[in-house]
This record gives sequence, structure tokens and C-alpha cells, in this order.
Amino acid sequence: MNYSSCYATCAGREIHFTEWGSQHSQTVVAWHGLARTGRDMDELAGHLSARYRVICPDTVGRGLSQWSADPVNEYTLAFYARLAAELFDRLDIQQAHWVGTSMGGAIGTVCAAGLLQPQLKSRIKSLTLNDNAPRLADAALARIRAYAGNPPAFDTMAQLEAFFREVYKPFGWLSDAQWRRLTETSARRLPDGRLTPHYDPQMVRQFTDHTDDYLIWDHYDAIRIPVLCLRGENSDLVLRETTQEMMQRGPGLLGLAQVVEVPGCGHAPALNVPEQLDLVTAFIDQHAQQGESALSCRTRGGI
Repeated sequence: MNYSSCYATCAGREIHFTEWGSQHSQTVVAWHGLARTGRDMDELAGHLSARYRVICPDTVGRGLSQWSADPVNEYTLAFYARLAAELFDRLDIQQAHWVGTSMGGAIGTVCAAGLLQPQLKSRIKSLTLNDNAPRLADAALARIRAYAGNPPAFDTMAQLEAFFREVYKPFGWLSDAQWRRLTETSARRLPDGRLTPHYDPQMVRQFTDHTDDYLIWDHYDAIRIPVLCLRGENSDLVLRETTQEMMQRGPGLLGLAQVVEVPGCGHAPALNVPEQLDLVTAFIDQHAQQGESALSCRTRGGI
């Protein structure tokens, strides 16, 4: 898989991202989950890069991006949306299709709504929510707070991999090589030499200092672009009753939303096997082609 490892300063923080298929004109932004990194999107980005430019950021406080010196105010959806808006400008992204896993889906929702960053509303052309919804189950949020806020430390990479295999079992099937890459791209050394997950534990303050940050129905209701929600069949974070409500309001009420349950997964599908990759690709292709057709019609009408 060929990609470039890049950095940009956005909202005063250095942000790391990988870029795939830089030769293409159409762009996909693929944003990772809460305690993860942009490298989770490698399979999806590699798959899409035959046709699209794909940008996979590390959110501030994760992976190789800078940690925040102001965690109370910067580990929030509002600040993440500001990061996204500035990243769009830095990379000259005029329009993009957004794929977001968990937190990445929430960031995409608030960006596509345009209530926080109005300049993004017309620049996001489709939104794929990978096991994310405008309301998340309280019990699952409590579970995430428990493990994300107190990351363990291990003596060996093998022990860290075993931990990830257990915690992220709901991701579904991953090959041994994929588990090893997930571990290696998610690890950092502590001063005592032990290994721990590659994120700032302070990022969990989003849940304690901004308890309703992920209750974003007002943003979802403002969306006027196609939305694909992939719900892990066994997800404890996105409940079926919530996806049913999504179909009755906002883009769902307008006939712009669809929900697909992904078998054999909980929270969240890893987007690493052909069936999942094909679902996302077909959705993006459909709306990318519609955009091209509309542009072609406008061009011909102006001649």
C-alpha cells in the first residue's frame, strides 16, 4: 500500500495525516474513532485510492498528532470540526466524501451540518457513519470511558497486541498481519520503557466536561446530503431504535439516509474486508458520479 505521511498545522496544532492516491481530483476524508489513529483506515484508503485521493488524519491527541495543552476546550467536537475546516483549507479540499468511524462519524456529522463551521456545509458531498449515530447508548459510553481514560501499560508488544485483540474483538475479523499493524501503529513507549496505546488519556475529558457532546440530533437534522449508516450487528453503542429514529428525521425524512447492518461485528466494523469495503465504495461512487453528472450538465448549459 502506497501512501505519504504528512503534517499540517491546523487550529494551532500539528496534525498528522496519511495521503493516498494524491493524483486524483476527487477526495475522501476518512476519520478514525475515539482512541484510535488514522492508520485504522489503511485498508479502506488503499481500496479507494485507485480512484480517489484519500486523507486519513490523526485527531489531535492521537497517533502522531500533537497533544492538546488545553484538553478541556480542545478535546471536543467543536474543536475537531475547526481542525477539519482548517485541514480542508490547508489541503485545498473543495469537496469531499466523508467516512467516519465512531467519533470520526460524529465529527463528520457536525461538519456536514454546518452549524459550527458553515464553510464546510457545501463541501461535504456524502457522509458514511461507521457505527455512529446522533445519540449513543449510555452503557457503552460508560464502558468506553472506563478503558479509554485509564490505558494500561505492558512490557512487550505481544502483551499489547493481546490487549488490543480482546478490547477490539467487536471490530470483527482481522488477519494476524492486520492485528500486528494495528498494534504497532497504536503503540508508544512510556518513560519507563513500557508500551501503552498511542493517545493522550486526557482526551476522555470530553465525556466528563462535556457530557452531551455526542448528543447531536440538531446537527443530524440539519444535514441535506446522502448519509449511509453502517451499524455493527452486535453494536452496544448504536442501538436499533436510534437508527430507526434516524430514518424518521433529518436526511432520513428526506429520503437521503440509509442504514445497513454489518454482520459479525459490534462496535465498530473494521472496514477491512471486501463486503464492507464494497458497501462504502459503492455508496461513494454513486454520489461521486451524480456530482460529476450535475457538473457536466451545468457546464454544457453555460456554453
